[in-house]
Amino acid sequence: MILVAGPYRSGTGGDPELIQANVDAMTQAALELYRRGHLPVMGEWFALPLIEAAEAAGQSDAYDEIFHPIAERVLARCDACLRIGGPSEGADRMIRVAHELGKRIFTSLADVP
Repeated sequence: MILVAGPYRSGTGGDPELIQANVDAMTQAALELYRRGHLPVMGEWFALPLIEAAEAAGQSDAYDEIFHPIAERVLARCDACLRIGGPSEGADRMIRVAHELGKRIFTSLADVP
């Protein structure tokens, strides 16, 4: 199981189309991992529905409470982390956590067996 970590909001200025482009890039990497026989996961797949539910219930700080912490919990159950894309504090955070957990870290799809 490999967590795909890349920019989500970084470099978007909050533009929903640019955020979606970041999600699409991570999804394409996840699809390639799947086709190579791996089980890909993205923190966004877990976090975004929970954030939406929390915000619908009136919680204003749901993103901070859920987004990166849930990705770290998922990463703890993964075998590796694939870092894609450009600058991103959150994706770099996932790499730091992966390193601390002793997970394999890939910085290119070409490096993934």
